[in-house]
This record gives sequence, C-alpha cells and structure tokens, in this order.
Amino acid sequence: MPPGMRIAIWWSGKRFDMFGLSEEQIAQLGLTVGVGGFILYMFFIIFQLARESKAGKFGTFMLFIVLGFGMLGFIAKNVLVWLLNI
Repeated sequence: MPPGMRIAIWWSGKRFDMFGLSEEQIAQLGLTVGVGGFILYMFFIIFQLARESKAGKFGTFMLFIVLGFGMLGFIAKNVLVWLLNI
C-alpha cells in the first residue's frame, strides 16, 4: 500500500485479476502445470536411476511401477475430474 493512502481506497473490494485471470484460476493453473512438470522431472530421475544402475528391462519396469505409483494418484484424480466435469 502506498504511503498516505487510506485502506478503504487501496482495498476497494474489487476482485484481484492478473493477466485477465482470477486468483482461483491462477492457483489451479499453477497446481496443474507445476505438479505436472514435477512429475515429468521425477520420471526423468527414475529413468536416469535405472540407466545408471544397469537395471535391465524388468528392473526398469519395476522402478517405474514402484517409484511412479505415487504420481499415478495425482494423474488419476485430474483425469476423473476432467471426465466427470466436477
């Protein structure tokens, strides 16, 4: 708040918009894109781990299943929300 400005003028009760998006839309976009990017990065880390440890095809498959299982819940939730249009 600029010095000398009254609170009633500074906070006029208007919705905060940035780039034409509301706060809720920005939060949803950040969650979806941010966590989605993080999941892709974690898949890259799992692939690097399998490659450096020379795990073979079955070992690589198991690494992706075991370490990637937690990410599956987030992806499944977003797919269900999209399909059910909640």
